[in-house]
Amino acid sequence: MIGIIDYGMGNLRSVEKALRFIGEDIFISSDKSELLKADKLVLPGVGAFDDAMASINKFQIKSVINHAIEEKKPFLGICLGMQLLFDTSEETTQMAPSKGLGILPGQIVKIPKKEGYKVPQIGWNSIRIKPESKLLSGIPNDAFVYFVHSYYLKAKNPDDVTATVDYSVPLDVAVERDNLFAVQFHPEKSGEVGLCILKNFINI
Repeated sequence: MIGIIDYGMGNLRSVEKALRFIGEDIFISSDKSELLKADKLVLPGVGAFDDAMASINKFQIKSVINHAIEEKKPFLGICLGMQLLFDTSEETTQMAPSKGLGILPGQIVKIPKKEGYKVPQIGWNSIRIKPESKLLSGIPNDAFVYFVHSYYLKAKNPDDVTATVDYSVPLDVAVERDNLFAVQFHPEKSGEVGLCILKNFINI
């Protein structure tokens, strides 16, 4: 059973629809005790980083993620759900960067302006994949996936990064560490490639 974490910030239904399409049993919940019963967890997300962190703290999501890590349960962050896993984000109305969950080391920064590149990045782009990736196993290098974002990850540990994209500058767009996986793009909106990625997550 896969638990999709509802913290008021997600593209929940599109993720649910994609997972059900590939035959998985799904439930959506914001209840900590219910989420802890899941075999695998997904943290989707669309919206502002500060608002998301407020909701994450309200629903005690960090403790759910920590439990998943300790229990070796596969965990997948998508888009904002990936960004929240890291130390800080520039997407804030405050003077200093906003604090994230700090589960993986790295910063979320604004995509720099450059002629020929629009911000936010909306649409399809090809990804460069490291061959050792479990989540992206069997996905052709330079496969196209769908993005919607203005901020991107600068990972502190290059070994965590399993895929990158060139968009104004090189962007880290997929990470893995043990049972923890995350992607900046939307696999649920990325056609057959995205469904294959979700199947890989199911089979981990």
